[in-house]
Amino acid sequence: MPKELNPDWTRYEDTIEQFIQVIAKNMNLYGVTPSIGRLYGVLYFSDEPMTLDDMREALEMSKTSMSTGVRALSEMKMVEPSFKKGVRKDLYKSEEDWYKSFTSLFGSKWRHHTETNIEEADEAIQELVQIQERTSDQTLKDRIDQDVERLRYAQNYYRWLMKFIHVVESGEIFRYVPKIDQNEEEK
Repeated sequence: MPKELNPDWTRYEDTIEQFIQVIAKNMNLYGVTPSIGRLYGVLYFSDEPMTLDDMREALEMSKTSMSTGVRALSEMKMVEPSFKKGVRKDLYKSEEDWYKSFTSLFGSKWRHHTETNIEEADEAIQELVQIQERTSDQTLKDRIDQDVERLRYAQNYYRWLMKFIHVVESGEIFRYVPKIDQNEEEK
């Protein structure tokens, strides 16, 4: 019986498609659009590296969208170029080590925002100190003292978060929370 008419194959494809939808939906947690998440899912379940045309056909999206998606996934280290003898078009395959992808993606997203928050807190403190030096309003001066303390607390939190980001990015996190081996059952 041809694959297309076999109900087991249909059920298999539906099951894989359902999981790809889950991947697409959850990629939003990392600031990735569902369409790029679907692209990753299709590449992940592909047995062979794919060209942009292969991806376009599988997802029924434009080649430009596929190119943009591949570029975004490449920057996140979730997709990498591949080579196959005799194929002249660019080929891509997914990074199959999700632990590696997570540490890279988490690190890059969180590092940028955390560094920005530290800088913003610095600027707010500087501005508040200048206001405090100019004003003769004691109530305002007291309020500024309280808010500068709150901002310093926030900065300490962000500095701690930078240390955590380093632990994740460096892979040191796996000393504390080991990867689960494919053959190992979660306890």
